[in-house]
Amino acid sequence: MNDLSSQGGVTLRAARAIFIATLGMATLLAAAPTAWAQAYPSKPIKIIVPFPAGGTTDIAARLVAQKMSEAMGQPVTVENRGGAGGSLGADAVAKASPDGYTILMHNITFPLASISLALAGRAPYNIDTDFAAISNVVNVPLVITAHPSVPVRDLRELTNMLGSSKSLQYNYGSTGPGSFMNVVGEALKRDAKFEMTHIPFKGAAPLKLELLSGRIQVGGDQVSSSLAEIRKGTLKALATNSTKRIPALPDVPTVRELGFPVIEANGWNGLFAPAKTPREIIDRLQKEVAAAVRHPDLVKRFTDIAAEPSGSTSAELDATLKAQLAQFRPILSELKPNVE
Repeated sequence: MNDLSSQGGVTLRAARAIFIATLGMATLLAAAPTAWAQAYPSKPIKIIVPFPAGGTTDIAARLVAQKMSEAMGQPVTVENRGGAGGSLGADAVAKASPDGYTILMHNITFPLASISLALAGRAPYNIDTDFAAISNVVNVPLVITAHPSVPVRDLRELTNMLGSSKSLQYNYGSTGPGSFMNVVGEALKRDAKFEMTHIPFKGAAPLKLELLSGRIQVGGDQVSSSLAEIRKGTLKALATNSTKRIPALPDVPTVRELGFPVIEANGWNGLFAPAKTPREIIDRLQKEVAAAVRHPDLVKRFTDIAAEPSGSTSAELDATLKAQLAQFRPILSELKPNVE
């Protein structure tokens, strides 16, 4: 009897030890994500901008990166990786480790180029599943521009002129195949029945240089990229794509006012992380972005270039992306043979 009691006591003590050890391990595992988030960041963060330096998306990324660096105690750098309508840089982030150290700064071209690539069977990533939204940094209206030599006042006059003068050979530029201006150009050609050749560039900066030189006649991008030139008269604003007229260019009509509602869209510049990045990391980044864009210095810098600071939640940016994917998938499906 004493032997059995002794054995039973040993067994009970062993069971208690196992239980306590298991409970301790479970507690550690449960606390791991929080500890990870508290330790983040422990090394530099890289923001990939999928366009050359000098455009609005690049400028916004660098302004926010500076403030995030100051607040987070680690360098936040910007790497320009242009090409293929922004898909090369986006693909690099999609395939990066989901640890919050490689993130993407993109704009409205993101959904459009991604749809175009998917329709062509050449998408290197899946925009619906390979990214996690962090925050919309700034909202920036889109504008369609022309060289001053183009003898029209607005987009409606341009389409009327090209539709009635078949001998005119005009080129329009975009920031790459499947970009917003590429979609605009092809939709206008289809609906107004005229011809215009698409010339793709790697970003807004090289596009603007060619437009200023007159080597291409029509272009367009986020208004911040060309606002100074529009005000100087070295570029002509034909229409804005926003849902309402923008304060920086109050005399420029919207595409809806001119009869082209199909190409109406609001521009944005937002940050994304690879899918499966821990929620704690996403929340930390969103918090830092929101604080950065509300800093008085950045509010003034953005306002000066007609950009509206946002600092949205990740859910709000995700909703914007999904809404534009739904808006443009049918349009791009129809334009597929024409979008280069």
